[in-house]
Amino acid sequence: MRGQSRLDSFSSILAGLAHRLGLESKLFEGRLRRQWPDIVGEPIATHTRPDQIRFKKLTVFVHNSVWLQQLSFLKPVLLQKVNAMAGQALVTEIVLRIGEFSATRAAGPEAAIPDPMPPPPAAQLLDEATLHTQGILDQALREHLAAVIVQALSQAPAPSHRPRQIP
Repeated sequence: MRGQSRLDSFSSILAGLAHRLGLESKLFEGRLRRQWPDIVGEPIATHTRPDQIRFKKLTVFVHNSVWLQQLSFLKPVLLQKVNAMAGQALVTEIVLRIGEFSATRAAGPEAAIPDPMPPPPAAQLLDEATLHTQGILDQALREHLAAVIVQALSQAPAPSHRPRQIP
């Protein structure tokens, strides 16, 4: 048993709870979707979209076979960048698939580029967070944790002046 003088930070408690409930990869998927252009750079982000992580495999949809072939050579670099963002090895493999995108990016540098994955509305995030916190018996704690998860997922990263590029 621990001594009374040692206090755990709220973030370490939440991290332990997310690990125990198996929410780490789901929370990471949301962060990955929001920060994808910062991770891979704008040129690649316009032609790709991260989908899901299952059994430590990240599925990434690409526009066409040309991009699929090109990115197959960059898998080790992408894997390293994704795991660096996670702070641990949450992904061991990247699977590339040709897929459709719901939003298309405008052509030309002078045109406004719409966000390929707009953040889901807060109500949708709250519903998803509530589903992931169902195992918590204390209703007040369950609702508070769901609210904290929604807040963490809805915080967009600060826009950078220059998009990072894959070396």
